[in-house]
Amino acid sequence: MSALLNVQGLKSGYGVVEVLRGVDLHVMPGETVALLGSNGAGKTTLNLTLSGLVPTRAGRVMFDGQDITGLHYQKVVTQGLIQVPEGRKVFPNLSVQENLALGAFTRGRERREQNLEKVYETFPRLKERVSQLAGTLSGGEQQMLAIGRGLMAEPRLLILDEPSLGLSPLLVEELFGLISQLRGGGLAVLLVEQNVGQSLDIADRAYVMENGHIRFTGTPSELLASDTLRQAYLGM
Repeated sequence: MSALLNVQGLKSGYGVVEVLRGVDLHVMPGETVALLGSNGAGKTTLNLTLSGLVPTRAGRVMFDGQDITGLHYQKVVTQGLIQVPEGRKVFPNLSVQENLALGAFTRGRERREQNLEKVYETFPRLKERVSQLAGTLSGGEQQMLAIGRGLMAEPRLLILDEPSLGLSPLLVEELFGLISQLRGGGLAVLLVEQNVGQSLDIADRAYVMENGHIRFTGTPSELLASDTLRQAYLGM
């Protein structure tokens, strides 16, 4: 089976600052992959580069066998590579349903109503708040809304950037259970997180990033079996 996402020697950055220094990683169809690392490691820059929001300086991004390196972000979305950004970034003055409908603006428009029902089945709490303004939701509900909006675009690969950031331990537990459900539905997920323990609990494979490089790749059990890796990169 070929990789759904295949990243080779990817370099990017901002101005004169190079953040990614030759990143290689891949995600298989239906696989959940955890990308771990501390603040400043380059994780969000990688997400933005994959999504076409930060220019690629070198390397290649292949998605389902097609070269999407440097593709405009709208065209990246049409391919089915969908990102749920760090910080949720819902539209606070729009209702829950309006936020979700915007998720289908570029992709999935023809099946918007069916996908809305699927999102409400996955996140029943959102269905209870259909007309509520997104800015009045709790942090956990806003994160559900952000993920639901991503699902409206019928992703083939869903990138989740720090979804547990700022949530209470109880909500984090609930969130990771929902992400595990997505995995069970056959959706490929790239989970970018600092929450090491729970990310490894639901991931098939993991990468550890440091200073714009991938320092480790393997299964969660292989990562946790290495005292050096755990202490040096994960603080465990």
